[in-house]
Amino acid sequence: MSVTGPPGPVMDRDEVDRALARLDAEHEAIETSLLALQDHAGRRLLEGARLSGVTEERWSATEQRITLLWAYFDAYAGALNAARELRARRRWLSHDDLAELTELLRGESVTVAGSTSGTSPSVTGPAKLTERFTLEELVTRMNDLYAHSLDMVVAADAVWSALPARIDLLAAELARTRHLAHSVGVRPGEHPAGDDLERITRALTALREQVISDPLAFWQRAEGSSAPGGGRAHTDRYDREARALEEVRREIEAVLTVRQDAEARLGRLRDVLSRADRTLAEARSARGEVLAKIAASEVPAVSGPSTALQEQLAMASDFRRRAQWHRLSPLLESLEEKAEDELLRARESLTAVTAPLAVRAELRGRLDAYKAKVARHGHAEDPLLIERYDAARRMLWSAPCDLRVAEQAVLRYQQAAAEVLAPRVPQQGGPTDRRGDA
Repeated sequence: MSVTGPPGPVMDRDEVDRALARLDAEHEAIETSLLALQDHAGRRLLEGARLSGVTEERWSATEQRITLLWAYFDAYAGALNAARELRARRRWLSHDDLAELTELLRGESVTVAGSTSGTSPSVTGPAKLTERFTLEELVTRMNDLYAHSLDMVVAADAVWSALPARIDLLAAELARTRHLAHSVGVRPGEHPAGDDLERITRALTALREQVISDPLAFWQRAEGSSAPGGGRAHTDRYDREARALEEVRREIEAVLTVRQDAEARLGRLRDVLSRADRTLAEARSARGEVLAKIAASEVPAVSGPSTALQEQLAMASDFRRRAQWHRLSPLLESLEEKAEDELLRARESLTAVTAPLAVRAELRGRLDAYKAKVARHGHAEDPLLIERYDAARRMLWSAPCDLRVAEQAVLRYQQAAAEVLAPRVPQQGGPTDRRGDA
């Protein structure tokens, strides 16, 4: 929508024709703009919506502006038609005709009754019974009313185009997440994520209702912009709920992962604890054997299986049976660590208990190894070696076995064998009786 040129002295015929041509184009542009505003999807939505808040207030004022716009346009069109008719009376215009046309085209020739629009004083200023305008002033007034009206309509339509669809998509994702949460036992009152889903549901419902009834509450005008609809829909509340839903979804997926491999993890736990129990049972049996076969040796006591871990394992199985995956997840993690510690403790206990038997086995192996070495060198029938071997063997194969005494006997046999196997050096005097070392 443009404006006509400034008023001036009495126009000649060419100036009148040029002014009428401009005004005809102006009329067409104004009419096109008003019809586009009348047919705007945002305006139709505003007319049919149940509005509230700032949108209700602004739409009430905008409706008055649009009504006034049409009243101004009708007055403008009437003045233009009067000018056309006067110009069409004759081909050659008299001075009086040109003066009248100048008044119509440039003077305050348009009268608009204040009661015609029924608008409140806040729309166009203080209320007046009638108002007189030049065509230029009327176009300026229509431009201003049109810009304000279009700005409000475009802003509301932009919010309605952006937010409800996004909220609906998020609500659909919320419904899928709620279904998934229910399948893994995440319910309101039983798990924080279930409570979060309820809160997000209420927040999205309230947000959508407010967006539909008061879209301008979610409109943020662009700084420095004077164009109608210059700005964007602010989505802070939507974004906050979207982030909260994403956090809940990740938590539920973690619980779902627990559900998928819970049986396998429980099976591994049972196996680890079973191995720990068997190892402890073996340690207790070995302790009895050690006490019976080894004398003068300190044998540590062996504890029984952990009843606390068995109780927690039973609790974990119960959580799985009841689909309480949110409780099962942390319990499984704790149990897996404790079960490995229990198996390690059982193995260390078995090692500590069987240490004397390992010492005895090492002494037996050492004794037989030296005997075989002596035999390979042809000294198997040496009387001293036979005597010391038999003495060490009786100690190691008797029960209970005194390991300290048996170890000394094995050492004496090793020493005698070393002397026999060492190279002989000729010496003065008679033979040496090695039995004195026995």
